[in-house]
Amino acid sequence: MVRAIREAYRQAFSGLPRTVWLVALVSFINRTGTMVLPFMALYLTEERGFSVAAAGRAMGIYGLGSMAGAFAGGWLCDRLTPRRVMALSLLGQGAGFLVLGLLRTRPGILGMIFALSVVGEAFRPATAAALVRGSLPGEQGRAFALNRLAVNLGLTFGPAAGGFLATVSYFWLFVADGGTCVLAALFLLAAFRGEGSLPAQPAGEPGPGRSPWRDPAFLALLSLLTLLGMVLFQIFSAYPLALHARYGFSEARIGLVLAINTLVISLFEMVLVHRLRDLDPLRVAGVGSLLFCAGFAMLPLGSSFAFVAATVLVWTVGEMLSLPFISGWIGNRAGGENLGGYMGLFTLSFSAALVLGPPAGAWIYQRLGMNILWYGCGLVGVLLWAGFLALSSALRQRAGTAVPAGEIR
Repeated sequence: MVRAIREAYRQAFSGLPRTVWLVALVSFINRTGTMVLPFMALYLTEERGFSVAAAGRAMGIYGLGSMAGAFAGGWLCDRLTPRRVMALSLLGQGAGFLVLGLLRTRPGILGMIFALSVVGEAFRPATAAALVRGSLPGEQGRAFALNRLAVNLGLTFGPAAGGFLATVSYFWLFVADGGTCVLAALFLLAAFRGEGSLPAQPAGEPGPGRSPWRDPAFLALLSLLTLLGMVLFQIFSAYPLALHARYGFSEARIGLVLAINTLVISLFEMVLVHRLRDLDPLRVAGVGSLLFCAGFAMLPLGSSFAFVAATVLVWTVGEMLSLPFISGWIGNRAGGENLGGYMGLFTLSFSAALVLGPPAGAWIYQRLGMNILWYGCGLVGVLLWAGFLALSSALRQRAGTAVPAGEIR
């Protein structure tokens, strides 16, 4: 049994290029300091006097800035190297978090949230482009899964530590988050010295490739991903508020709850993605989306810490079955000179979800009650499952062959 488990992990991690590992290390260093965003809604309401609705709108402003950052980051990746875009973004975030922690006026806070999100979100398409360029054909799913492992392993420490720091002073969250951004930038610049560190062309389609704006299957997937992201970003808005109000959780306990998610992903996602690599990624993502949303829909049914932890396990399994398979499908489909465009729109879908999700969730939470919000998330899960299934079926029918959907062009 032990030997079989060890072999499963060895196969899951072996064969990935050095570039992918280095990008993952940069993500890990950066995410170990992720403390501000998970507690932003609580910070604004508890420390700065924002109402729940105003805090939701502030997260929507962050989403607006991230849309601009996602587009700019993707555009720059096709003109500069992903390494340069990543480094500039990290350094800008380091300075931005420190400034945000010092601001006291509402216009200043909202303006800095917008600016910080523009700079910070450029990191995501640059990272995605670096992973696609650095990975072998057909291995983009594992490359994204490894990066997600690094991100979630870092997040296992970040929010948990941030919860304890918040009990001392919220300002230390901004110091820690900004400092780790700078450390990640320094490691990136040292690890990728020389232009040859990242391939000039991606591992996907050769040549100029298709325009992402003229790829109906990709655009349909982005609409589903945006809807999934609207549920996902409740974690940074209504979710901590509900845990604080309904269950009486402190910031430290909320950080521990979020650490369950990241720890499980860090331990099991790579093996899971490797074992399910031959299945239709869109159908797997559909099941994952259903489970992810179901985890939130369960919240009104219990009241203990153990019950909340169980719901976290449910939506964590859903996350592992959805996001890495969606990322791999997109990475396998993108390529050529439009790689940055694909990755920019990929990131833009999350940014749009960040614009729409927190304000909508905060409005429902405040006007209709938190139970309606969580049951609504469950309904969204059913719609997502049906949507991914329909997209997979349409691609198979168009191709007229039984090859795996991830290979359908």
